[in-house]
Amino acid sequence: MGKVVIIVNAEIAEKGKIIKRSPVTEKMVTALRKAIASHSRFPITVDVISAAGLWSYKEEANQENIIYCPLTIQFPHWFNFPGQKVYQACREIKERRLWVEQHLPYKTSVDDGGDSGLGDLWLPIILTAKGPLYGELIEEGEMPNFYRQPVDLTDNLRQSLYHLAYQLLESLSAPPSVYLLQFSLRGKEIVFDRLWPFPAAPAIASIGRQKPDLYTCYWLCLSGQPIFDLTIFPTYT
Repeated sequence: MGKVVIIVNAEIAEKGKIIKRSPVTEKMVTALRKAIASHSRFPITVDVISAAGLWSYKEEANQENIIYCPLTIQFPHWFNFPGQKVYQACREIKERRLWVEQHLPYKTSVDDGGDSGLGDLWLPIILTAKGPLYGELIEEGEMPNFYRQPVDLTDNLRQSLYHLAYQLLESLSAPPSVYLLQFSLRGKEIVFDRLWPFPAAPAIASIGRQKPDLYTCYWLCLSGQPIFDLTIFPTYT
């Protein structure tokens, strides 16, 4: 029997339940649990723990039968898991922006202490063992924690965005996973903000809109299962 540990940045009540004041995290965990239940080739148990509770797994961290599925970028410095180096690199936001400025022809966000410089668009990158698949763009809605997919983009901008994503992941020797490239547009210019090494909150827009959704893709990538295609369901008005 295998074991999956879902790590979240939220307070956990008894029996692995997320306290209700974290509804977005709860949606993420529910979608990931569903994916694990539907796409597991062997019996598996699932634990949901907070990043602060990782001390209880310190002795088990290197066991081969545990698959870690982080839904947070914050970890104790001592916690070792397969994606640790990429997560650390993605936490170093200024360093990633500097790398993009030095190696690629893109501008980057300016952190002015407010929200004006933050990216409000996300490109999903499903990095499989055979290469990347790119999902439809996600945008932030008018209300907090409300996201929409898909977003229209010209072919030229889309190809330029794919180039940025590919080069960035190559520079990090990124392992198979689902990544979100956060950016903004200034006219027809892409402005890089940051890279998320897991399906962060905007990925909930894919639930019911994309098949497989980004949480299913995440599980398939981490468990070494193939993903052949992505389908986006049409929007009816």
